[in-house]
Amino acid sequence: MPTDQPRTAIVTGGARGIGAATARRLAADGHAVAVLDLLAEQAAETAEAITTGGGRAVGVGVDVTDADAVTAAVARVTDELGAPTILVNNAGILRDNLLFKMTEDDWDDVLRVHLRGAFLVTRAVQKHMVDAGWGRVVNLSSTSALGNRGQANYSAAKAGMQGFTKTLAIELGKFGVTANAIAPGVIATDMIAATAERIGMTPEEFHAAAAKDVPVGRVGQPEDIAAAAAFFCSEEASFVSGQVLYVAGGPKA
Repeated sequence: MPTDQPRTAIVTGGARGIGAATARRLAADGHAVAVLDLLAEQAAETAEAITTGGGRAVGVGVDVTDADAVTAAVARVTDELGAPTILVNNAGILRDNLLFKMTEDDWDDVLRVHLRGAFLVTRAVQKHMVDAGWGRVVNLSSTSALGNRGQANYSAAKAGMQGFTKTLAIELGKFGVTANAIAPGVIATDMIAATAERIGMTPEEFHAAAAKDVPVGRVGQPEDIAAAAAFFCSEEASFVSGQVLYVAGGPKA
């Protein structure tokens, strides 16, 4: 049974994959959850599944790179579920290519969704955290922050998420707000399935190949990341801030 005080949480990119698993886990821990995603219909379906299971949730379609839309979405969440004091910045996209083939749009789109999106949503939510004297921010980074062929844009964005996290921890700590980041390795998601398809592999073949380089011998599941996020969002994590946790089945940075 959950022991934490029920809060209102926002999970961006919450319609599927890691975001949906995190939304479900936070709801299971007793929190009301707003599922924010550009895929409005899928966000509503994820929220509906949570409410069917006895939780409180709402799905909100929003482009996290649109400042006005973000402001409106956070206002709606506040009206319907209560002031949000937990935020998981998970929204992200891939536009992989080698540097000499990468377009300006490939670069800009990835940095906009990851970095501008996290900035806008965090800026909108942090006021509620400061007013409450309590808050949890969890940002999704990646092992690609350490560098990965064909992902100059994604690697830069995910490294940026780590710097963003550490600065939030410094600025917001005195208000009872912690900020931490999770850097997943290869996780079995629709995004990874699309990557596999692009290079001519099935998801199963891609997972098997990737697992050979993972000490625990498997790729991760969205629930592995959700479990880490749940800890960072808990009351017990009040003395953990500014950290980057690599959840990758083995040692990273």
